[in-house]
Amino acid sequence: MHHNRQSKSDLFKGRHFEQEIIVLCVRWYLRYKLSYRDLVEMMAERGLSVAHSTILRWVRRYTPEFDKRWNRFSAQAGTSWRVDETYVRIRGQWAYLYRAVDASGKTVDFRLSTRRNVASAKAFFRKAVRSQGRLPETITLDGYAASHRAVRELQQQGRLAELTKLRSSKYLNNLIEQDHRNIKSRLGTMLGLKSFASAANTIRGVELMHRIRKGQFNLRALGTQGQTPSEIWAAVLAA
Repeated sequence: MHHNRQSKSDLFKGRHFEQEIIVLCVRWYLRYKLSYRDLVEMMAERGLSVAHSTILRWVRRYTPEFDKRWNRFSAQAGTSWRVDETYVRIRGQWAYLYRAVDASGKTVDFRLSTRRNVASAKAFFRKAVRSQGRLPETITLDGYAASHRAVRELQQQGRLAELTKLRSSKYLNNLIEQDHRNIKSRLGTMLGLKSFASAANTIRGVELMHRIRKGQFNLRALGTQGQTPSEIWAAVLAA
């Protein structure tokens, strides 16, 4: 076991509620269009009295930890990337969510940025290459010039392969635009995007749920076939 990672029992130590309840609340909040107050009512039906501020704290505290633990089982996406950015509103300001999917619609990566420019696009591509552990063979973009320039500059710097094919096509990007919709429909109902940091954290969780739904994790080693989502989550967190 890595010493820099809290063991599962440490992760939930000193918590008033059982691990399963914490995981359920965080998971449902990130996955469905539920408010914290909806979850308070749902837990009350199970005979549990949880304050909405407690669930908010759990989401903040556990989302990064859950993402890290799931990412150990992450399967690589393909090497044909469709890249696009979409808008997210944080405290009345627009922020930009850079996202990429592969040819079959699997998530490559995402990055929230306060600006939409060459530097932000480059930061996104560097993060995507790091997380995938390999370079894309094809990158499809819309017509936005800054993203095209970012790819060319990264090629000149040797951060992307010279041979990477760069395509510009509205049609090919339909795939990513549909994928944005899934993320945006969840974020649209959230009141918790009060700061850049909390928005980035929440988006990380929403993107994780979306990848789990798309089957982007290889859990064969855990032998979780046929198990319920709660059992699968327990196995991933314990691994």
